[in-house]
Amino acid sequence: MIILASASPRRKELLKLIFDDFEIIPADIEETVRRNIDLEQYPEYLALKKSRYIAEKRPGDDVVIGCDTGVFIDDMMLGKPDDEAQAAEMLRLLSGRVHKVITGCSVFYKGQNVSFSDTTEVEFYHLSESDIKEYIATGEPMDKAGAYGIQGKGALLVKRINGDYYNVVGMPVGALKQKLKMLL
Repeated sequence: MIILASASPRRKELLKLIFDDFEIIPADIEETVRRNIDLEQYPEYLALKKSRYIAEKRPGDDVVIGCDTGVFIDDMMLGKPDDEAQAAEMLRLLSGRVHKVITGCSVFYKGQNVSFSDTTEVEFYHLSESDIKEYIATGEPMDKAGAYGIQGKGALLVKRINGDYYNVVGMPVGALKQKLKMLL
């Protein structure tokens, strides 16, 4: 059985590009990171933590996939905003600038693990206060790292990307498929 250790509806849709049939078992873990982990390694570390948690509960031939995505700028990782004010702050920070989106992926299968990170650079247009207010009013930023979703109305904020589009959505499906071919 293929198991996605995530409740993300976006990752569910993306995994359908690789597998027709899989089960979703969200990893109910505390998303904390040890102090000695480099900031840009957080997503891979958390993906490993999620997939390991489910794999340990489901011994056998299950393939367990965990993912975590972070938005990085100015030596900071932007998670999901707590409220609209924090979403606006994040969008102001990203406005007119290039940032990195890093998704960590981890796969457990028969006691073996393959983990990796994929990085995409995203450049935003300069956003006015009305642009930011209008986007926040859609509600879209509230459950997304960095307060935007490139697959929705957040696409209107993006000037260009360098890297895998699906990585920004939450799962680098091409790279994941290649890693799965090596493991399975």
